[in-house]
Amino acid sequence: MLYLCTTMIRIAVQTKGRLHDETMQLLTEIGIKLSVGKRSLLVASQTFPLELLFLRDDDIPQAVADGTADAGIVGENEFVEKRKNAELVKKLGFSTCRLSLAVPKEAEYAGLSWFAGKKIATSYPEILSDFLKKNAIKADIHVISGSVEIAPSIGLADAIFDIVSSGSTLITNHLKEVEVVMQSEAVLIQNRALSKEKQAILKDLIFRMETIQNSADKKYVLLNAPNTKLPEIVAILPGMRSPTILPLAQDGWSSVHSVIEEKVFWEVIGKLKTAGAEGILVLPIEKMIP
Repeated sequence: MLYLCTTMIRIAVQTKGRLHDETMQLLTEIGIKLSVGKRSLLVASQTFPLELLFLRDDDIPQAVADGTADAGIVGENEFVEKRKNAELVKKLGFSTCRLSLAVPKEAEYAGLSWFAGKKIATSYPEILSDFLKKNAIKADIHVISGSVEIAPSIGLADAIFDIVSSGSTLITNHLKEVEVVMQSEAVLIQNRALSKEKQAILKDLIFRMETIQNSADKKYVLLNAPNTKLPEIVAILPGMRSPTILPLAQDGWSSVHSVIEEKVFWEVIGKLKTAGAEGILVLPIEKMIP
């Protein structure tokens, strides 16, 4: 695709952490080459009309809303919490976590009514406030910028509302997760007033991202089968539309090519063998163009 030589989009990304690492990995996979120094705040790509602006995650929604950045990759939880006037254009499928309520391990929790009159420590007061109002629970929200999980142990709060990934931090602090309020993942957001030229660049970037997403958790399968077994095998392998079938040099035999999702891989392979498939070859998929 051709772009105006003076047109470039600026994307805000997190300075450090898991979201930063996974964002940079995605950009590398879609051909965005960068020379990032340890103290670089703004870095231009050598292979795509794009520059990265490194910010704190909670500053990204504002930067995109006010036009400091054209787009941003940020946790959905931060985007929802900050409530800035930016547009969510794509969920990216990585850096998954959840926002949950947690209470002391020894607490006798019997339902949401437990939180009535309690003090809850959190860095996400807006999301928590909405949840409590929706469930008619009156509680005291105590806003903390970091280390929320220690609040109950030092007597600062009765419970917490925070990000949970593996749950190990809760266990370390003698807490238990009792209510999942929101699922979150990395999302791509954009300024609502992008020019047509920048919209075109962003569209191309999204297309590249989708080729990676389409290939995730999928395997390319090749097999040989007698022609008499093809109807049964085709029924097992629907593929993206239908399997590709090519005749072999040996009369009465064909090669069948298709894609299998990882989650059903072994089940499908077993059915293929039972149906008469031979010489099954399984290959990883790097990218898949829809």
